[in-house]
Amino acid sequence: MSSWLRSLQKKISVYDDQPNAHQRFMEKLDARIRNHDREIEKMCNFHHQGFVDAITELLKVRADAGKLKVQVTDTNRRLQEAGKEVIAQTEDSIRCRIQQRNIATVVDKLQLCLPALEMYSKLKEQMDVKRYYSALKTMEQLENIYLPKVGQYRFCQIMIENLPKLREEIKDISMSDLKDFLESIRKHSDRIGETAMKQALQQKTFHIALHKQTGMNYKKSACVVNGIVPEDDHRRSEQNADEDGEPEEEVLTAQDLVDFSPVYRCLHIYSVLGDKETFENYYRKQRRKQARLVLQPQSNMHETVEGYRKYFSQIVGFFVVEDHILHVTQGLVTRAFTDELWNMALAKIIAVLRTHSSYCTDPDLVLELKNLIVVFADTVQGYGFLVNRLFDLLFEIRDQYNETLLKKWTGLFREIFETDNYSPIPIANEDELRTVISKFPFQDSELDKQTFPKKLPMSQSVPQIYMQVKEFIYASLKFSESLHRSSTEIDDMLRKSTNLLLTRTLSGCLQNLIKKPHIGLTELVQIIINTTHLEQACKYLEDFITNITNISTETVHTTRLYGLSTFKDARHAAEGEIYTKLNQKIDEFIQLADYDWTMSEPDGRASGYLMDLINFLRSTFQVFTHLPSNTNDHAAMSGKVAQTACMSACKHLSTSLTQMLLDCELKQISMGAIQQFNLDVIQCELFASSDPVPGFQGDTLQLAFIDLRQLLDLFMVWDWSTYLADYGQPTSKYLRVNPSTALTLLEKMKDTSKKNQLFAQFRKNDRDKQRLIETVVKQLRSLVNGMSHHT
Repeated sequence: MSSWLRSLQKKISVYDDQPNAHQRFMEKLDARIRNHDREIEKMCNFHHQGFVDAITELLKVRADAGKLKVQVTDTNRRLQEAGKEVIAQTEDSIRCRIQQRNIATVVDKLQLCLPALEMYSKLKEQMDVKRYYSALKTMEQLENIYLPKVGQYRFCQIMIENLPKLREEIKDISMSDLKDFLESIRKHSDRIGETAMKQALQQKTFHIALHKQTGMNYKKSACVVNGIVPEDDHRRSEQNADEDGEPEEEVLTAQDLVDFSPVYRCLHIYSVLGDKETFENYYRKQRRKQARLVLQPQSNMHETVEGYRKYFSQIVGFFVVEDHILHVTQGLVTRAFTDELWNMALAKIIAVLRTHSSYCTDPDLVLELKNLIVVFADTVQGYGFLVNRLFDLLFEIRDQYNETLLKKWTGLFREIFETDNYSPIPIANEDELRTVISKFPFQDSELDKQTFPKKLPMSQSVPQIYMQVKEFIYASLKFSESLHRSSTEIDDMLRKSTNLLLTRTLSGCLQNLIKKPHIGLTELVQIIINTTHLEQACKYLEDFITNITNISTETVHTTRLYGLSTFKDARHAAEGEIYTKLNQKIDEFIQLADYDWTMSEPDGRASGYLMDLINFLRSTFQVFTHLPSNTNDHAAMSGKVAQTACMSACKHLSTSLTQMLLDCELKQISMGAIQQFNLDVIQCELFASSDPVPGFQGDTLQLAFIDLRQLLDLFMVWDWSTYLADYGQPTSKYLRVNPSTALTLLEKMKDTSKKNQLFAQFRKNDRDKQRLIETVVKQLRSLVNGMSHHT
């Protein structure tokens, strides 16, 4: 066909250039079609008979096919009727087999899902009973083993979606438990610390009792917790050792007081969840906060020892918990972390104790604080913490303790001085003497020879003061114990404390006592005697300190007691006060003087005030003379004080009388007044020559009035020519008369003469005397001016 078309196309192309090409083409085409139709007809005629035969055969077959169809239909009908029951049974069988297959499939799938479901149910039960660590392990098994096998089921997807929520729930619950745990240990820290400190103290007392029983000395190197038990605790340990019938108290630990399972559980949970670092950071942060809270003291902590005990117990409890966590967990806290907390705490503790201990004024409270610090230091040292700075702090507190002791003993000394009668101690029999000697080391061979009753030279305050000094040493020793220092250092500390007591406290009390207005001359003399005996007792105090510290006298290199200088200073002050009081009494008598400075004639007898003054001095010095002097030293001491006081009184009296004459408010003095004044000075000289105090050589005491005597003699004799002629000569009769003094007194007499000038011009002797006075005044002024130019 394609070839025909190609030929046709060629033919068409042939006719393209000819006229009527289309018509001619169509004609050719029609002719060609007719030829083909004739060929087709020939072919059909050739095969027609066979077609007819086939149709005939087909018609015959159709009749047979109809019959066959009827037969088949009938056979099918009969077969259907016969197979209905079989079909029904077959269908039932098929259905059963399908069910069996489905059941088997379900069983297989259920067997595959049951472990996952059982594990999930187990997870729920563990969550309900708060076994969170086991629940996390179950989750891990579900995710890695069971759920991947049944991941195509919807319930599995629900489980997978719930597992992260359960993990977060476990984290939240465990963190809540941890917070409850932290709150619990914060509340129980004081009890934990109290228990730990009690155990440390019991261990210490046990070792002391053990060493005491075996005859061993308790030394620092042999002590588990280092240190010497305070005296009260030592006695308490001995009492406990004797009480065999009492059952021992059960030893409790931190685990007994606090349930640590929450922190263990939380640590395991966060470790399983791979978030251990977050948990460690949170725990350490919270513990740092709690440490700062624990280290904050109450504002009134310094008022009672219970405040300090609670403060220390809380701190010890905190670090006992940390030490327990350090040793039972892996990495939750480290030694570096606990050391950091301890260094921070130690700095805060020292600052707090410095501040609050400075408020303590009761030495007993300071001592109890020291004992608490020692027990606290020993306890935390047992857990591996460094406590050297705490013992350094104790040395600072020791100084404050000494200050509180000094204040307390100031009151004791004052009370002793106020109750003292400042008279020698009467001794009626041997028992009373032994009683006094048991309190004060007094020895006097001369007194021993005397018969009862007799008197000791000191007053009752001396043995009381001595005993109080020993009590102070004991009190100071109590603080020095347990400070981890050698006996030599303790001995040195005791001596320094005792020196402070003597040089500051006792010395101050003595100085105040001496200055009190009600202390009279007799009391002052007794104070001098008392200080002498106390001074002599200082060597016994030194021996006492050496004995209680067990220091060998051959190896001791210690500070000496300063009692010698203290009591010498007190004696000097008492002597000075004696002189001052005498002078004050003299001034009181002189204020009673009532001279008529213009009298023309003297009364012929000494003034009453002066005689009273001399009688007072005489009786006073008799008291000095009759003071008990059982030894030569006492006699010499009393005599020296009496001599010095007598000389001082005479000099002061002479000076006061001279000042009375030269008083600038006194404008006029008559010769009669001078003569009356001379009578009073004569009585003073008679008193001085009467030897009121034994021991003066010759006229030594009278020399106190020599200046006044020469001045009065100059005016009484009116011997101006001799005075002016011999002035400046060592052998001058009036060597002690100062020109200015003579000039002042002469001018007062000159003023008196001027008042009598109206009468003097009628008396030649008075006129001559007036001219002489004027001449002497001029010469005296020239001497005074010469002295000033020379100076």
